[in-house]
Amino acid sequence: MDVRPAGRPTVDLLVVFVAVYAFQWLLSILGAPLVASLFVLSAPLSTEPWALVTSVYAHGSISHLLSNAAGLVLFGLIVERVTTRGRFHLFFLTVGALSGVAEITWQGVVGSGAGVVGASGGVLGLLGYVVAGNAIADRTVGRLELGVREQIVVFGAIAVAITFVTTGPQVAVVGHFVGLVLGLIAGRLRLLHAEPRSTEAPATA
Repeated sequence: MDVRPAGRPTVDLLVVFVAVYAFQWLLSILGAPLVASLFVLSAPLSTEPWALVTSVYAHGSISHLLSNAAGLVLFGLIVERVTTRGRFHLFFLTVGALSGVAEITWQGVVGSGAGVVGASGGVLGLLGYVVAGNAIADRTVGRLELGVREQIVVFGAIAVAITFVTTGPQVAVVGHFVGLVLGLIAGRLRLLHAEPRSTEAPATA
């Protein structure tokens, strides 16, 4: 039985990160407003709806890119072993976009109006999936006989703790938290787990 799907979505994303950042750099020659209009997610979403997607793969600096790339490699290589290329990319984009929306919504509530850019939400979604979707987590939950409410409390506390650790200047704290929570939920539900594929030749009649 072969449980490892074809393709390396982690490598795909690394290439996209670098390509998008290079494109951002080229566009910056023409002016920062152009870069912002194409890649920075901000309210209202109807003004620049494409940023819902492009912001997930863009970065504000080379250090921002490198930190997210490191997290992607660390957690992405684990998740890609249990899922398909398509599911991986759809999960990363969806979690990244929803994290961005959560962040700009919060910024609107506090009156900041700041935009958001970066793959952190998607990367932390992968981390959440790794934490909640592994066999050790399953055995622990079963052994402790944790009900749904108890699991919500435990994994919620984990999300708060990790978010606190990743907090820093100009960090999208709410986006990080939402990405983690979505990843934890997906991990408990094993949404990305693909059925093992058999490598045996089919029988002939």
